[in-house]
Amino acid sequence: MVPKNTQDSAFAVLGGGCFWCMEAVYLKLPGIKSVVSGYAGGTVPNPSYEEVCTGRTGHAEVVLVEYDPSRLDYDTILEYFWKSHDPTTLNRQGPDTGTQYRSIILWFDEKQRSVAEASRERAGASGGFSGKVVTEIAELVEFYPAEDYHQDYFAKHPEAAYCRLVIQPKMKKLADRLPFVER
Repeated sequence: MVPKNTQDSAFAVLGGGCFWCMEAVYLKLPGIKSVVSGYAGGTVPNPSYEEVCTGRTGHAEVVLVEYDPSRLDYDTILEYFWKSHDPTTLNRQGPDTGTQYRSIILWFDEKQRSVAEASRERAGASGGFSGKVVTEIAELVEFYPAEDYHQDYFAKHPEAAYCRLVIQPKMKKLADRLPFVER
């Protein structure tokens, strides 16, 4: 599935480690219509979570973010991306390791590619990171939604250990720096 950008909806596909974390962040932003956890960037069609976890599919855990382009632009979506994960760790985010947890931006068209590359350059030059930004930028070939039990995971399981130990502290830290909305 590759959705089309229109006047009423635009899309971004981003991977910054565990998709549960990215989904929780983007669902709190004003102007976001929906967020779907899934897999992209690899070569195996219709992968399962178990297959992606092996690191042999080439896919990363990503989110498909649908947003209202009259309220947000793609560059702003990317600003939140840089602030919501560590783009300097290759194939790792916190306790999650493997290529499936890599930092990646998947573009739909040449305009998104250009904006993503300029945004990555600004992020790297900002001095806000302790290392070199290693975020991959690649064309989106296909997006595969994750299994139903992965969707809205943080909202459905706030007391799960991963949510309490990883997502909740991340959300608190981000809330101090970013405008979030309650849904």
